[in-house]
Amino acid sequence: MCLFCKIAAGEIPSTKVYEDESILAFRDINPMAPTHILVIPKTHIPSVDGITAENSGLVAHIFEVIPQIAKGEGLTGGYRMVSNCGPDAGQTVNHLHFHILGGKELSGQMA
Repeated sequence: MCLFCKIAAGEIPSTKVYEDESILAFRDINPMAPTHILVIPKTHIPSVDGITAENSGLVAHIFEVIPQIAKGEGLTGGYRMVSNCGPDAGQTVNHLHFHILGGKELSGQMA
């Protein structure tokens, strides 16, 4: 079982920001911005490359919830969403996840 599956199952503690039956959002333990939240499906999907017609509804649900999380965090000036896909992109946990970054003006640099 991967790290994020263990977090979703409650085997590893996290600072939860949002949870429902299919997704979990929690604070990153190494934040790269004042607000840095990870949003994951509770079902294991390895990365963006693993999104299919069968599971894309779950991903759509994540994108419906992200604005609610951002609003709840007071990110009224905007926020960045990132999903790394594969080792060359810096994906370190092979479980689909989306970073919500905000709370300050972010650099225009993406790499």
